[in-house]
Amino acid sequence: MKDEDIDFSDIPPIDPSVFKKMVIRMPEKKAALSIRLDPVVITWFRTQGKGYQTRINAVLRSYVEAHSH
Repeated sequence: MKDEDIDFSDIPPIDPSVFKKMVIRMPEKKAALSIRLDPVVITWFRTQGKGYQTRINAVLRSYVEAHSH
């Protein structure tokens, strides 16, 4: 689909004052680490496509957040 074919008619206009409230959060710098994972885990994440290491990180981060009291 080309950009000009996208229908934006259902998107409400954005009030410029919204941008005054926004906070830019830079991503945290990642630490390099060697980790041993089961081959089936690595294979599954790799079959999901590019960015599999980022997805592994997101899954682990979600787990940490869910278990932090």
